Amino acid sequence: MERKIKVLMAKPGFDAHNWGATIVSLALRDAGMEVVYIGQQDPEQIVQTAIQEDVDVLGLSLLSSTYMKLIPKITRLLSESGAKDILVVLGGVFPLDDIPKLKEAGVDEVFLPGSKMEHIVDYISKNVKRKASA
Repeated sequence: MERKIKVLMAKPGFDAHNWGATIVSLALRDAGMEVVYIGQQDPEQIVQTAIQEDVDVLGLSLLSSTYMKLIPKITRLLSESGAKDILVVLGGVFPLDDIPKLKEAGVDEVFLPGSKMEHIVDYISKNVKRKASA
């Protein structure tokens, strides 16, 4: 039996908008993935938990304006910790011009409001194994 994809869902910083992360967590769970939801945490706690939980995916949800500081810090900490194989997906409201910058910083995919749950599930399912073997 193949191991379930394991996802850590977190909200960097102190952004109180939880609805999107909760809905995505439920969709991933319903798709057969194991989801650990830790809510609002600082970047160091998120990375530490991702490594301790041995996750395949780090899902981040953020609506505050601090994303250009917090997200690159998280991806840098993952890299410094030897956890580059963790797929990083991000959800929230971001200017389209910032998406390439977030991807350059190490985010694998960005999902904007209105993204279909099936698209998120499909992306994760197809890309977890690809990133781990890269």
